[in-house]
Amino acid sequence: VLSKQHRPSGLLMFNMKTNVTRVPMGVVGVIGPWNYPIFTPMGSIAYALAAGNTVVFKPSEFTPGVGHWLAMSFAKIAPFADIFTCVTGLPETGKALTESAVDKISFTGSTRTAKKVAASCAERMVPVVLECGGKDPVIVAADADINRAAEYSLWSAMSNAGQTCIGAERVYVVDEVADKFIAKITELAKAIHPGKDGNYGPATMPSQLKVIQSHIDDAASKGAKFVIGGTDSVKAPFVEPVIMLDVPENSTAVTEETFGPTLVINRTSDIAEAIHLANATRYGLAASVWSKRNGEKIAAQLQCGMVSVNSVIAFAAIASVPFGGVKDSGYGRIHGPEGLLEFTYPRTVVKTLFNIPIVFTSFGRTKFADKFIKFAIKTLHSKGIG
Repeated sequence: VLSKQHRPSGLLMFNMKTNVTRVPMGVVGVIGPWNYPIFTPMGSIAYALAAGNTVVFKPSEFTPGVGHWLAMSFAKIAPFADIFTCVTGLPETGKALTESAVDKISFTGSTRTAKKVAASCAERMVPVVLECGGKDPVIVAADADINRAAEYSLWSAMSNAGQTCIGAERVYVVDEVADKFIAKITELAKAIHPGKDGNYGPATMPSQLKVIQSHIDDAASKGAKFVIGGTDSVKAPFVEPVIMLDVPENSTAVTEETFGPTLVINRTSDIAEAIHLANATRYGLAASVWSKRNGEKIAAQLQCGMVSVNSVIAFAAIASVPFGGVKDSGYGRIHGPEGLLEFTYPRTVVKTLFNIPIVFTSFGRTKFADKFIKFAIKTLHSKGIG
């Protein structure tokens, strides 16, 4: 991926040798999240280091120990090289990192903060990778394996207390199989609960409990039906599973990232409507499609960076594929060959192999040279040349 590439020089430049090499950015600043404090930032750290950069890592202010552990680990692995530095602190520390002399920033966090990071970096023309949140949809077609779709979608929505940016938050299921899907996922959801000896833990951020509660309340006020949980499901620091049906598309439970163990299930008349509603969001991170025959066809119509067909979040476990989103879910990619390319820039080197009697790049260019150039252009690009 990072090896020197030889490129064709073309007919007019036949006496030239052309190479493209990938050059490390230099110093990469990585700002990590609290919900997956090792897995997520390592997608930037490992690839930045592998591409030949050094890294300054600022972990979340809620997980500073992770940063120190990584620093000690790298010191043991490569005691001869000062390649990894950890800085801890409050958000002001992250802001200082974006304003420092780093050559690139990779940020994971909210869209609101990502815009501030991008604006700060733009002042110095520093490129950024932004991995933000999502409102990830699940599409269930009529030919789906309903039992598996229900089981996997429930886990995607509820695991880690719903604090997963690529986890399911909305389900669009076609009318033909909606009752069966709802019945199955409701049955499964009744068997899970948070807390000690439970299936998932507490909400990490007390402030997030207010967001989860407000989304549930907004959905309830707009006529949503609850098959699991309800407006009393938030019991700090835990949130019991919440599954809502027939939630209006203008509800915050549909439009905003909830980041809690809640799931919206809405019926659609057909797959076309499901695709339309799945795309009708400012986010574009990930999605899941359940169909035995048309999964890839449906996936190709979704406006997001990653899609699992007949599975959930499978792409996150495959190191060879890029990870990232579009729209308000960010831009840039980590993981895969794209992750290596992300932390380098291309340098083109063109070398003259031998001189030719016709000189093109000189004010002393002859009329014969002009005629030759016109002839060559007409030969190569016959249409549109007078």
